[in-house]
Amino acid sequence: MRFMLMLKGDPGADATPDEKLIGAMIKFNEDMANAGVLLAAEGLHSSAFGARVEYAEGKRTVVDGPFTESKELIAGFYLIQVKSKEEAIEWARRCPIEYAPIPEGETAVIEIRQVAEVAELPEATADQRERSDNLRENFQVS
Repeated sequence: MRFMLMLKGDPGADATPDEKLIGAMIKFNEDMANAGVLLAAEGLHSSAFGARVEYAEGKRTVVDGPFTESKELIAGFYLIQVKSKEEAIEWARRCPIEYAPIPEGETAVIEIRQVAEVAELPEATADQRERSDNLRENFQVS
């Protein structure tokens, strides 16, 4: 089972992680890699440098960041492969979020979501399942 661990928040346009946070996150990444569960891990730049494409009433609109509701934004993510939701939760509990710059009065959140596999969708045809599997096998990120 694949799970995405989403670290909620928005670091702000001028924010850069300090040495303690970088070291703690690298150690956590190494622990997950050594355990064989880590598929991907990345931090994201501030929403001030991002954009959204919104779709409503048949139109697409581009909205430039920054975005105001930081609790709804993603500061970084992990993609892991584990045997259960409980194991994903255990990895999330080990994430060193205590080193992240959390504004006073706010709560650090790691949202855990299982990746939806096409093979799990009863509506998917055999051809769609095969095409999806082929894409995943041939897709490489460098």
